[in-house]
Amino acid sequence: MITNITIGQYYPTKSVIHSLDARVKLYASFVYIAMLFLASNVYAYLLAFSALVGMIILSNVPVVYMLRGLKAIFFIIIFTVTLNIFFTQGETILFTIFGVSIYLEGVTLAVKMATRLIMLVISSSVLTLTTSPIQLTDAIEHVLNPLKKIGVPAHEIAMMMTIALRFIPTILDEMSKIMKAQMARGADFDTGGLIKKSKSLLPLLVPLFVSAFKRADELAMAMEARCYRGSYNRTRMKQMKLVKRDLYAIFCMASFVFLIIVANSIF
Repeated sequence: MITNITIGQYYPTKSVIHSLDARVKLYASFVYIAMLFLASNVYAYLLAFSALVGMIILSNVPVVYMLRGLKAIFFIIIFTVTLNIFFTQGETILFTIFGVSIYLEGVTLAVKMATRLIMLVISSSVLTLTTSPIQLTDAIEHVLNPLKKIGVPAHEIAMMMTIALRFIPTILDEMSKIMKAQMARGADFDTGGLIKKSKSLLPLLVPLFVSAFKRADELAMAMEARCYRGSYNRTRMKQMKLVKRDLYAIFCMASFVFLIIVANSIF
């Protein structure tokens, strides 16, 4: 599971999605996630699925590589589906098992929630896989710029969010190496009950925290050595500028929102 995390990684290649302005991709991700939660029928979900497939094809990122991230949330999906099936009541009873009635409304809601989670994770992976950390930082800072008027440090927050996102695969890779080293020394992480498994994680968590703090200290020293002072008098080598392809992407995003609203209203 550790090696299947795709959120936070960047896949360098040439594609239409890679060449888009990072701000457009960030806003498009927000809009897509909002539309996922506004979708109320199968036609709206089919539109959202079609849009996601189109983004994956245009990104030139291997489909297997992108779907690999779903393994990390498999337990969450199963847990969500189980809760909705067994604890959602309705009017139409499908069947009864061990005295518990399973309703059609519960199954429908479980399918909707699972679909939302899957498409949400994949769409977030499309954003990070096609946007470099520097571009993502600039885009997040642009979104937070209006908050500067009330004293919110937009650049610092954007930098922290991007560093945290970028270090997810790094720390998980470090965790995998530590786990293999501990297993080579006789550690057992798979057998036993919940309490035993929790105790077996202690030899794993201590070196992981030490490694994480060491990386953070090295990163801070590297930034200070390069005279990094946050947003104070900071310039950019590449200025963000909307071009024709970004305007096409904005038009496609607006059309997608319109179609979702129409599908929710008519069907």
